[in-house]
Amino acid sequence: MRTPLKAAAHTLTALALAALGTTALATGAEARPAPAAAHFGAKPLHPSAAQHAAATTNDTLSVRSSASQGVVSPTPKVYLVFWGSQWSSDPAGVAADMQNMFKGLYGSQDTWGTVLDQYCEGVAKGTTSCGTKGVHVQHPATTPLAGVWFDNSAAAPASATSTQLGAEAGKAAAHFGNTTQAPNLNAQYVVISPTGTHPDGFPNSGFCAWHDKTSSSYGTLAYTNLPYIPDLGAGACTTFTDGRMLSGIESTETHEYAETVTDFWPSIGWNGGGGEIGDECENLDAYVTLSTGTFDLQGLWSNSANKCVTHG
Repeated sequence: MRTPLKAAAHTLTALALAALGTTALATGAEARPAPAAAHFGAKPLHPSAAQHAAATTNDTLSVRSSASQGVVSPTPKVYLVFWGSQWSSDPAGVAADMQNMFKGLYGSQDTWGTVLDQYCEGVAKGTTSCGTKGVHVQHPATTPLAGVWFDNSAAAPASATSTQLGAEAGKAAAHFGNTTQAPNLNAQYVVISPTGTHPDGFPNSGFCAWHDKTSSSYGTLAYTNLPYIPDLGAGACTTFTDGRMLSGIESTETHEYAETVTDFWPSIGWNGGGGEIGDECENLDAYVTLSTGTFDLQGLWSNSANKCVTHG
């Protein structure tokens, strides 16, 4: 969870980028100002190298509400929203890659996703181990990818605000027919902006992506702001330095996916001293082979293992 208390970290990141002058969009677009508001699960462009070198009791995740809805997503459903007519250009192949990654995140071959099923909702606030209590996250038996929409009705904004991003999630809910709260208790809308755009100040705001919730006519919606990370070049938003262009966006989206699953309507879900399940493990990436290919999946905090892991 990235709260206003952590805004200083984002500011330092932005200052470092400005000083080094090494991070710029491939399109050469001008800098955008950082947003005023903080969001949740904001994976930073450059996490601290010393973060979570050793597990402590402060790292343990605990549930922040005894609610039976909005704490976790028991049966995750992912809706990929490729926002804007600009998706006629996709130089890194993000659209196909994101679809293939989620098509493979299920079943016995996906041992990364099994980290999530230890977390639950409907238990006492402060719980750190669900055991057999509560409603657990279920490891998908089939692909969690429930829908794909190329919203090319108009161009996406050059620098969308968080309000515009939330509104696009609402449009997606209507498009997919999720027009009541019930289906939106498991739906997460991943709003992916096209190359050359700067959603919520990316990248000068210092984040790779973030997730949040928004109110709509269809209930409370969980959504993610996922910029076109390959615009930053290879090595951004991942620990890998092998030059693979798609690693950063894969690592980032798995960070946001897992945090949405375990803190669905932030921040009443699972959080620890270092933030949400992905915030605590930003320095751990692994290439994981699924049935649909090999992808860079970010490490997750496991209470049962008491450390960051890449498999359950």
